[in-house]
Amino acid sequence: MEWSASKILVFFVVVFLFNCVDEQKRFENQYIWDSQNVTATAYNSLAYQTDANPNITAFGDSLKPGLKCIAVSRDLYRKGLKHNIPVKIEGLDGIYLVKDKMSDKWNNRIDIYMGQDVNAAKNWGRRRVCIEYGIPKKD
Repeated sequence: MEWSASKILVFFVVVFLFNCVDEQKRFENQYIWDSQNVTATAYNSLAYQTDANPNITAFGDSLKPGLKCIAVSRDLYRKGLKHNIPVKIEGLDGIYLVKDKMSDKWNNRIDIYMGQDVNAAKNWGRRRVCIEYGIPKKD
């Protein structure tokens, strides 16, 4: 059987979608989900918005455009939104991971990573949203 380019493309799309659904189920089964209303802003990996190393988070992770990750205020961190906790954000698709912490001056706030797309961050602006976050189940 010979595979055409369109058949190969369909195959990879199906595999990709299957893996996304599988990942969603994995998150659903490993966590107890809680919710909270927060203020959500957006940021970019640009030195003038962060620091001299805009692609390195407070946890030491490397940021790359396209990653679904957020920074959380320190009070949310203390409430359990720790490193790599999954978060669902009202109005956005998919699951975001906590990869960064915000300055001490912010409370009850998340900052959504938007790569280097400053216009996307400006269009998001500042909004009140409901988030759901995973609390790891105990064995």
